[in-house]
Amino acid sequence: NNPSSFASRRQVCAIFHHMPGRVASFPLLVAPAPQLVHPATRPNSSLTTTRVQSFYCPSKKSGAVCVSGLSNYAPSRLSARSAASRGTIQGKATSRRNLITSRINCTMAESTFFDVLSDVANKKNTLLCVGLDPHSAELKDNTPEGAKAFCATLIDNTHEYCCCYKPNAAFFECFGASGVEALHEVIALCQEKGVPVLLDAKRGDIGSTSEAYAEAAFKAAKADAITASPYMGEDSMEPLLRDRTKGVFILTRTSNPGAKDLQSLTVVDELGNRAPLYESTAKLAQRLNEKYGNCGMVVGATAPEEMVAIRKVAPEPWILAPGVGFQGGDLGATVRAAVRADGLGLLLPVSRGISRAKDQTAEAKKLRDAINVEREKAVVEKVTSEELVGHAAWSESKRSLADQLMEVGCVKFGTFTLKSGLTSPIYIDLRIPVAYPRLLAAIGQSFLPLMAGLEFTQLAALPYAAMPIGSAVSLAGNIPMIYPRKESKAYGTKADIEGVFKAGEQVVVIDDLITTGDSKFEGFAKLESGGLKVKDVVVLIDRESGGAELLEKSGYNLYSVFKFRDLLAYWLSKGKLTAAQVEEADAFLLSTVPVPK
Repeated sequence: NNPSSFASRRQVCAIFHHMPGRVASFPLLVAPAPQLVHPATRPNSSLTTTRVQSFYCPSKKSGAVCVSGLSNYAPSRLSARSAASRGTIQGKATSRRNLITSRINCTMAESTFFDVLSDVANKKNTLLCVGLDPHSAELKDNTPEGAKAFCATLIDNTHEYCCCYKPNAAFFECFGASGVEALHEVIALCQEKGVPVLLDAKRGDIGSTSEAYAEAAFKAAKADAITASPYMGEDSMEPLLRDRTKGVFILTRTSNPGAKDLQSLTVVDELGNRAPLYESTAKLAQRLNEKYGNCGMVVGATAPEEMVAIRKVAPEPWILAPGVGFQGGDLGATVRAAVRADGLGLLLPVSRGISRAKDQTAEAKKLRDAINVEREKAVVEKVTSEELVGHAAWSESKRSLADQLMEVGCVKFGTFTLKSGLTSPIYIDLRIPVAYPRLLAAIGQSFLPLMAGLEFTQLAALPYAAMPIGSAVSLAGNIPMIYPRKESKAYGTKADIEGVFKAGEQVVVIDDLITTGDSKFEGFAKLESGGLKVKDVVVLIDRESGGAELLEKSGYNLYSVFKFRDLLAYWLSKGKLTAAQVEEADAFLLSTVPVPK
């Protein structure tokens, strides 16, 4: 149910660590890495093959598979139906689904820079990035040819143990045009060894200039990725991010002593939340990665506490972590803070520590092995300490949406009579977001991933609370909307359904939340009496009071952005609810679940 899984086709992992029972229940057929086959993808079917990529496995006792477009599900929660309908883009490609898919930038056939980087990292079992910094003091011949020869030797001696090379543009540009030519030749040498190249150039400017920087880095130099300064905002980064096969690492919290002068300043967002600038930059990186699928961050290994905070707000983007070695960054602390639970998501660049070693090959292998020791410990710790279910598996955008729902007052405690007639100690008021346009837009975006696997020609919002939400979904996905009237129209067209539609078309129903589900049938009846087909219902919140079961029994499918218990657990973990409040709400939920006959 994660917006970013479709918006960026990022690699999200289902991890199995000492969990044989969960492995047995996971609906994937494991084939030789790096390709796996989903059981729904069978010969002679109209389904689209889902690209699946293997990832780092620290020991024979633990394993994992990484599924493009499949997220937020622990293995025990997955079923063939949920994987097919919620986690992957597949099925017959209707024009409406194609439109939604294109709107959320999902191109399953295209590999991003991070797909390629992951493949190389997995194949070589390394997160080491070798910096190519031909300092004049290290060159036998302080010329462009000398810089190239220095790098060529380093490449020959280290390519077996690294997953990326990072040439610093300044050490070549200082020689003028011939230095730039040498840089291009060095990049080609790296790629001949099958290793991607991250050009350390820290570019960033207004749109037209940024487009020129992109051409220089990706077309002229043929680099695979670049470092960039995001200070001028998203529009300055867009030209660099536009080609999803190229990567962009934006400066977030750098390793130099003066980083705190600006990057640690406190800023205030539109909701009044205060945080250091580097956290706001990390959130920008997360959003850009969700949107484009190819944005990472530069976070110095010299600031381990800040890296922990950054990883909390930006759990998915790759981190380039300079500062280990000559700058004094702690290797273990950096790996523990930055590596994801899939064992990836971190590049550790080392330059002088290798280039100045007597045996460059031995030093590269030593560093690779040292990183892997810390990586294995970090992965085991993350997998055993985190339950990848409920809110623990949410993306940053989903956490942000849950935070905003609480902050603007959508959650109230007291005694409330619900539309279903039940008396509840907690009330979710989803009419409030109409006063917060950005929140309403975020709600609209959160529906799109759930709808990407469904067949429909338009959405139908149930009056009244769902109509603003339906409008937000319609605008976010460029999807036509209709709605059944609450009261029959006694004048004009006397229509029971407003909007443009044809009998026989299938709609997806949009609503704010569901409790017992009884109130939905009035809307279904009006839509069906107008000749429309209703099969799927998407809501923001499932209060888990029997609504899903009732709809299923009646032949309808329910999809929800949030489960109520997951929201309660998340708000409790954030200190926004007390344990007593959660216990009271949970007791109410249990009391409303229908008893099977």
